[in-house]
Amino acid sequence: MNDKITKIKKEIDGYLIESKQHLEDFRIKFLGSKSVVKQLFGELKSVPNEEKRTVGQLLNGLREFAQGTFDKAQENLADNQGESQKIDLSRPADQIEIGARHPLSIVRSEIIEIFSRIGFSVSEGPEIEDDWHNFSALNFPPEHPARDMQDTFFIEKGEEEIALRTHTSSVQVRVMENSKPPIRTISPGRVYRNEAISARAHCFFHQVEGLYIDKNVSFADLKQTLLYFAKEMFGEKAQIRLRPSYFPFTEPSAEVDISCTICSGKGCNVCKYSGWLEILGCGMVDPNVLEASNIDSKEFTGFAFGMGVERIAQLKYRVNDLRLYSENDLRFLKQFTPEM
Repeated sequence: MNDKITKIKKEIDGYLIESKQHLEDFRIKFLGSKSVVKQLFGELKSVPNEEKRTVGQLLNGLREFAQGTFDKAQENLADNQGESQKIDLSRPADQIEIGARHPLSIVRSEIIEIFSRIGFSVSEGPEIEDDWHNFSALNFPPEHPARDMQDTFFIEKGEEEIALRTHTSSVQVRVMENSKPPIRTISPGRVYRNEAISARAHCFFHQVEGLYIDKNVSFADLKQTLLYFAKEMFGEKAQIRLRPSYFPFTEPSAEVDISCTICSGKGCNVCKYSGWLEILGCGMVDPNVLEASNIDSKEFTGFAFGMGVERIAQLKYRVNDLRLYSENDLRFLKQFTPEM
């Protein structure tokens, strides 16, 4: 029995424990319910009575030695794991990729900055609007097609019919209701239209609409303001032209084209060889719109304009598919990472 105890003690002393699996194997072999140490305790009954006391003491010492070896190995493994998790301050830092602003945010901010230089403030309003602010106050007749479900996302709320705003002109109505002329503001924001999603159209997009109301505001003021914007956004060589159009809230109204930024007005497939690209709509504020907001149309006049941020971004970055702006594709967005 003494030889067996000595042999097992040497085995314990020389056991290599370098991992949690080694530690578990050690526990099973020397400390488990079916371990070799447990088996020796089972053989104690066959030892002569005069030797049992001495052999029992040796077995208890063997068990304590095995337990001590196990506890020390467990502590060493825990210390080594902690060391491996410590931060190495001498290690070179991992490179952090620089983020990028969304192209629509870049263009929106640039538009706001351009108009802020000539005194336009920024106004914002709710994206869910009532009929008055979205249609009626803007001189939309009851039978106007824009009130039809094919264009507008309507929401029913009790007896009042409300909708997702179809333009940020609703913000201009709120400004006119709560301010007195002179008013000079732009209204950037997201708008919604019930349209099929394609490369050229989406059910939501972004607009920046402008409003200027004061005494003796003329169409010439409107034209010069838009020419200033075009040159600041697209370069000093940019030119504009105005074509007659119709909007319920302006009279007279016009569509504004800019000389093609790709071919410099010479004609290409982007501008369909016309040399011009449409960028926005505008006009003089209809007297009915002024009166609806309790502004005296005989004393004050004004102009309004509205542009799509996606349209301006398309001309600036030559992105021909509107869906790219909302798909969060990093391959697309990384193209707008600022250079260091």
